[in-house]
Amino acid sequence: MATVSELYESRVRAGQLEPDPAQRGVLPAMDRVVRDLSSAPAAAPAKSGWLSRLIGSAPSAAPAPKGLYLWGGVGRGKSMLMDLIMDAAPMPQKRRVHFHEFMQEIQAGLNAARQRGEQDAVRPVAKKVAAETRLLCFDEMQITDIADAMIVGRLFQILLEEGVTIVTTSNRVPEDLYKNGLNRQLFLPFIALIRERMEVVELASATDHRQDRAEGGQVWFAPADAMATAQMNKLWREETGGVPPTPLVLEIKGRKVEIPQRVGRIARASFWDLCGKPLGPADYLAVAEAVDLLFIDGVPRLSQSNYNEAKRFVTLIDALYEAKVRLIASGADDPERLYAEGEGAFEFERTASRLREMRDADWGKS
Repeated sequence: MATVSELYESRVRAGQLEPDPAQRGVLPAMDRVVRDLSSAPAAAPAKSGWLSRLIGSAPSAAPAPKGLYLWGGVGRGKSMLMDLIMDAAPMPQKRRVHFHEFMQEIQAGLNAARQRGEQDAVRPVAKKVAAETRLLCFDEMQITDIADAMIVGRLFQILLEEGVTIVTTSNRVPEDLYKNGLNRQLFLPFIALIRERMEVVELASATDHRQDRAEGGQVWFAPADAMATAQMNKLWREETGGVPPTPLVLEIKGRKVEIPQRVGRIARASFWDLCGKPLGPADYLAVAEAVDLLFIDGVPRLSQSNYNEAKRFVTLIDALYEAKVRLIASGADDPERLYAEGEGAFEFERTASRLREMRDADWGKS
């Protein structure tokens, strides 16, 4: 089994990655995680029987190998490096998931546990995750919701007790998580837990790889023909480093919204995937929160004949714009000429203006 360092260097040699000294600097910490996982004993079977129930039993799992909290600015390659850990980790019981998506799953599990009358809803939900996973990789840990803030500390504590190793990426140093949040003092023990049970490493690269690739380059391709598709495919390979994509499934108020392709915080969908379904502002806000760069294929000409789809596209662009999500897209024409006439054409001028602004090389830079 190759180490993370070996996988990284092989991709550099293949031209899939640009070598970055800062990325190379964090590889030893990543190799350590995989090495510790490889040598750690498997979890023992849970004890059962009347005696164990009478006296209680100690945690049945071996202590989890120390995890990793990798933080740094947008576009430094954190998600790509996490993918390398997933590739290098030898065990099948591993999972990579966006943190926001995972917490939605946990909240749904907690609601179900409470409906069953569980006194302690967090423990059975955490133990179910731990029963299926030895390595849990979270992409983009950010905590802004008080509901998540109030349960995440105990959730992680139980996962660690059950032998789960946690690796996460974040744009923030641990001390800045849930900064200025309501009742933040109740959240501080979680920060201490991160420091105790995870190696905190900064990816201090001066290079924003996504911005450098897009800077000065074309990000809107018209018309949406075979040549545009080929150019989009080339940019997709460059942005994702050739990592095979998986679907991104977001659960919003009991509904599931699926984007067909996702690598880290980069996603790709067609216009019809995003705007041909009855989605609303909450759905598009969730998409914008889950990605930093979105590829949209095949934006058609807009008119009264596809008025509902056009309105959804306007709402989607508003959400992406407010969240500073970068956009690479192909369309039937330039944004200014997509919606030439009919009801909604005047209102679309604002959207066209936003699309023009989002094509600027500095778009999305903090």
